[in-house]
Amino acid sequence: QVQLVESGGGLVQAGGSLRLSCAASGRTFSDYAMGWFRQAPGKEREFVAGISRRGGTTSYADSVKGRFSISRDNAKNTVYLQMNSLKPEDTAVYYCAADARRILGGSTQSSAYDYWGQGTQVTVSS
Repeated sequence: QVQLVESGGGLVQAGGSLRLSCAASGRTFSDYAMGWFRQAPGKEREFVAGISRRGGTTSYADSVKGRFSISRDNAKNTVYLQMNSLKPEDTAVYYCAADARRILGGSTQSSAYDYWGQGTQVTVSS
């Protein structure tokens, strides 16, 4: 199995940027497609972005397309989420997740992911 630890969250003003990181340990990182999800208070967890095992295929929720970018460095066992032009509605706890079953990844369903990090809080002030 794999252990995931997110970092990089914080408080930022609207229009600002943050880069989240998710460090993996355990099994071979490139065995997993990866995803980022978020959950705001009182709302269900939602898909944000996904990336394939080798990083060649990415997918995004419509709400973040053009503003967020997912990438990975398999040599560093880390997946990133670059968030630009942040909006107050981006405020949430952000989670990274690992999918052991799909090579290309990109599933928008949380049930497709086998392992989860503990989450990191992102707060965007207006």
